[in-house]
Amino acid sequence: MKIIILNKHHGQSRSISIAGWTRAFLSVCLLGMPGVLCAIGYNWLETQDNGDFFNTESRQALEDELIAQKEHLEKTRQEAEAQLSALTMKIAEMQARLVRLDALGERLTTVAKLEEGEFDFSQPPAVGGPETAAVTQAQSTPELIRIIDQLSNQIENREQQLETLDALLAKRKIQDDIFIAGRPVQKGWMASRFGRRTDPFTGNVAFHAGVDFAAREGTDVISVAAGVVTVAGRHPEYGNMVEINHGNGYATRYAHNKSNLVKVGDVVKKGQIIALVGSTGRSTGPHVHFEVYKHGRPVDPATYIHRASR
Repeated sequence: MKIIILNKHHGQSRSISIAGWTRAFLSVCLLGMPGVLCAIGYNWLETQDNGDFFNTESRQALEDELIAQKEHLEKTRQEAEAQLSALTMKIAEMQARLVRLDALGERLTTVAKLEEGEFDFSQPPAVGGPETAAVTQAQSTPELIRIIDQLSNQIENREQQLETLDALLAKRKIQDDIFIAGRPVQKGWMASRFGRRTDPFTGNVAFHAGVDFAAREGTDVISVAAGVVTVAGRHPEYGNMVEINHGNGYATRYAHNKSNLVKVGDVVKKGQIIALVGSTGRSTGPHVHFEVYKHGRPVDPATYIHRASR
């Protein structure tokens, strides 16, 4: 092998002959140099701690991140399933509550004997009003939430109907309680009527402001309507007497009692025992003298005795 060297200034040239072993050595050096440089570069990259993407720590960090994301995704899925299960149970509970409200409403309307169709708990109540801007778009509401909102509205409507029905029944109950009807004693017979009669003590014609029910001494005297006791004491002619104010201008008196069982200010119910039959005051024997007053004037109790209770 011969190498020729030229001199550009003098135009001269020199040649160098390379023997076999020298030529083999140079060939090895020239051909092996790129591989050596690659090996040195790779070794340098492996030994660097500058956060290289391909080192072991980077791969481990990436794997840890993927594991954490999978765990978070699984936890989110479990929470979503738990919330869905809770919402499903809530819907079932609300549906059962709605069924009970409907059953209660239908039973109350039957008991109250209301006009058919006035309270129809099998149908939603009629509603209306001007159109207003929607708070939320119906299309964006999930189906489950829509069902819950629908059930909530139905329950609210039923509760409004029941509140109205309850107020109506309460008013009717009050009217029934203050409705004067019936006898002041359960057992006894009418011994003297309202109006003109012969006075049992003087024999003269006199006005009798009530009716007398003869009964055994100690028989229960009951209130014919609810009200407030305004008089409960001794009277020179009525003897032991109880007077009850029933409102709306009505009052009743129960006289000649053996004893009074209520006092002034007591609130009494319809049918409550208020005294015991006696013969106190201006009386010829055990009986109860019963009077009904309307706006301060005595009226014939027979009208109220024979009227049917509501």
